[in-house]
Amino acid sequence: MTSSTAPSASSDAIPGPVPAPPVLAEIVRSGFIEGHHRGSLVVLAADGSVELTLGDPAAPVFPRSSNKPMQAAAVLRAGLDLSGERLALAAASHSGEGFHLDLVRTMLTEHGLTPDDLQTPPDLPLDPVEAEAYLAAGRVRERITMNCSGKHAAMLAVCLRNGWDPATYLDPAHPLQRLVLQVVEEAAGEPVASVGTDGCGAPLMAISLVGLARAFRTFVTAAPGTAERRVADAMRAHPEYVAGTRRPDTWLMRELPGTLSKMGAEAVQAVALADGRALAFKIDDGSTRALGPVLARALGLLGVDAPVVSRIGRAPLLGGAAEVGEIRAAF
Repeated sequence: MTSSTAPSASSDAIPGPVPAPPVLAEIVRSGFIEGHHRGSLVVLAADGSVELTLGDPAAPVFPRSSNKPMQAAAVLRAGLDLSGERLALAAASHSGEGFHLDLVRTMLTEHGLTPDDLQTPPDLPLDPVEAEAYLAAGRVRERITMNCSGKHAAMLAVCLRNGWDPATYLDPAHPLQRLVLQVVEEAAGEPVASVGTDGCGAPLMAISLVGLARAFRTFVTAAPGTAERRVADAMRAHPEYVAGTRRPDTWLMRELPGTLSKMGAEAVQAVALADGRALAFKIDDGSTRALGPVLARALGLLGVDAPVVSRIGRAPLLGGAAEVGEIRAAF
């Protein structure tokens, strides 16, 4: 016997498919599109209004190291007197070049600390050229060579200044990390959606791409002398300490006056121009090879036309030793 009664919906019903994010970049080899990189992007106008969205930039993401300017601002608010190269290094994902490591050691020594006090995981220099030279010299992974060591040195120093426990400085309940969360929320203009752990061991605050772009805009438009503006000014004045001599963030900040730029792991990028226009995006699959083409296209949409944009946007594909294709923006 069959029933004419239709089955009722229940909470156990299988949800429908989630729409895929839009394609931000495509991989073209020998004239054939062999793959795609999907993601979300937001562009803000100079007044902070949303000018363009692709995908779902209102959804929370982990900005990874794109959060570092906010972490550095929290260190300043907590009373550590940093400026110049030291402040830029506190907001850095440094390449592990000699001048980076020398200054991290100096910052530690100035506060009676050693590299052993860092709670970064031992790592090789981030820059492949530096990593090869490091290994060729017979050296092993160290805490100080991890790209976040400047940030950690600053965090340890401010703990000592305030009488906070330096052994637990990475605990989300630590006074410093509670202040970081406050700074992130204020700059982004939204509550932190989740707190996780970054690759360096520090607490990681999730915000939307809209919030991330808004935060970078906040830093470049902040009043002179504020913690946010001091961080932005130091990063822009010393971009080689924020990244390295062979890194796009350095090239952008050096060649586009007033620009603040910081990439994060898992293919996150945030940029603010001197007039307050800003952008943020994330490649869903975490592939950093798509960052340059997508960033160059987004900057083009903001009307930025400069040789450095073309340089960053170039991502050739090789077949043998010959160039046979490229990764290119698809929006």
